Amino acid sequence: MNQKVAIVTAASQGMGKACAEALAKAGYQLVLMSRGEEVLQVAQSLGGIAIRGSVDQPEDLKALVEKAMTDYGRIDVVVNNTGHPPKGSLLELTDEDWYTGMDLVLMNVIRMARFVTPIMQTQGGGSIINISTFAAYEPSLKFPISSALRAALGAYTKLFASENGKDNVRMNNILPGFIESYPIDEATREEIPMKRSGKLNEIGETAVFLASEAAGYINGENLKVDGGLSKSV
Repeated sequence: MNQKVAIVTAASQGMGKACAEALAKAGYQLVLMSRGEEVLQVAQSLGGIAIRGSVDQPEDLKALVEKAMTDYGRIDVVVNNTGHPPKGSLLELTDEDWYTGMDLVLMNVIRMARFVTPIMQTQGGGSIINISTFAAYEPSLKFPISSALRAALGAYTKLFASENGKDNVRMNNILPGFIESYPIDEATREEIPMKRSGKLNEIGETAVFLASEAAGYINGENLKVDGGLSKSV
């Protein structure tokens, strides 16, 4: 089979769906997963397939990879999208909250990498793209678990790139700012140099770029897509 295959998780709405739509437009065959049954309709509308499952469940991730290989025999791209981890006051967040967040935004990537990296190595390459957040490198008390654990994701991505770059298996993170699927107030909007939220399709097109040969020498990077919100150099 010559058509490239892309897995997208949490793909029924928001940034996950936008990535799926952009990849389908770019010619990828899609294998999608999300908790709700809506993902089945999204996959059908884009000419792909889907299963219901959650990124915090290892058996669901394994089933997703097996579905891709059974139906299409290859995996070229993975977009690891996920839901939002628990939020709250820093010292009031419980151990359970932190462990829940770890499964949602860090272990999901680590587990998926275990499943798909050997496949990509055999194929001669592949691209893993993680949807992270601008707060990974400018931590926000509004998103304490996400900020801390996605900083860890950034470190894991560097390690993965160092380990697997020789096999042409790349991993990069997209760090969105405030995207239109997340409502913001006027004060937050004024903090953004572009004075607007990001568009969902802007995240999707960034994923397509990172998956493409045009980004073939981009590896282990954290690409901010935040309208200039982040100030670190």
